[in-house]
Amino acid sequence: MRYHRKEEYCEDSLNDLIKSYTNVLGQLGEDPEREGLLKTPERVAKAMQFLTQGYFQDAKAIINSAKFHEPVSEMVVVKDIEIYSMCEHHMLPFIGKAHVAYIPNGWITGLSKIARVVDVFARRLQVQERLTIQIRDAIKETLDPIGVAVVIEAKHLCMMMRGVQKQNSVTTTSAFDGEFHKSATRSEFLKLISNNLH
Repeated sequence: MRYHRKEEYCEDSLNDLIKSYTNVLGQLGEDPEREGLLKTPERVAKAMQFLTQGYFQDAKAIINSAKFHEPVSEMVVVKDIEIYSMCEHHMLPFIGKAHVAYIPNGWITGLSKIARVVDVFARRLQVQERLTIQIRDAIKETLDPIGVAVVIEAKHLCMMMRGVQKQNSVTTTSAFDGEFHKSATRSEFLKLISNNLH
């Protein structure tokens, strides 16, 4: 029995992408009819649809799907959320971790929803600076918390594989709101994400 994996893609744009990537291979000096490349345009087209699926997802709807009233006002931290995104300048990956915290103001959301919000914005053509702010704002606007904090640490392949070719550089961005503008609260958050508590 043959193995068959079922995945869903937008067929209209998929066919256009396949044609485009076939043309790209030829422009790069390759032979798109070569055995090893016969299915490459389709694979790349499907990969690109997967890696940019965040354009068709709603971060606020995801949070609202698991929004619960709780009289909690202590910091909630979800750290070390893996990020796989692509820079919009070179369409090369940047890979790292997001650390997200919020202080509830009567409402909480499922912990997995925080990670899903990160994915919604990461799975678009991005710059790390904007990604950080978008995650913060989605949580702020949906939960109306006392404060929100987001820190992202990432390595950018556009700096590692080309250009300056610096292999060990890490970019850190942060976005704070509300209570996290206060030094003591921000310091507590930064200490929590720096410590290895598990």
